Amino acid sequence: EVQLQASGGGLVQPGGSLRLSCAASGFTFSSYAMSWIRQAPGKGLEGVAGIDAGGLTRYTDSVKGRFSISRDNAKNTLYLQMNSLTPEDTAVYYCAKHSGYSGTSSRDYRGQGTLVTVSS
Repeated sequence: EVQLQASGGGLVQPGGSLRLSCAASGFTFSSYAMSWIRQAPGKGLEGVAGIDAGGLTRYTDSVKGRFSISRDNAKNTLYLQMNSLTPEDTAVYYCAKHSGYSGTSSRDYRGQGTLVTVSS
């Protein structure tokens, strides 16, 4: 059974930083692309960052230069380092597994989210 458990969210002031983690189990983590997606209050799901099985990364324009996605295949863990946070980053953040090696493959599982609130 695929399990994805995100953690690390919380309340942070504008300009602050947070590091999200996603513990994965139930599949061969190193063989699949992974993503972080988010849902802001009253809005739909938005892809934030992705990393393919080979380590190639991509970001949505609004987080480029501020967020960094990484993975530790030995620990079956996905990370999202978020810097220079703004209130517009407030959302529930989810990690997601893709159906294949490439980040262009579809997402087939999404875990429980972690809430990030950016507010003074």
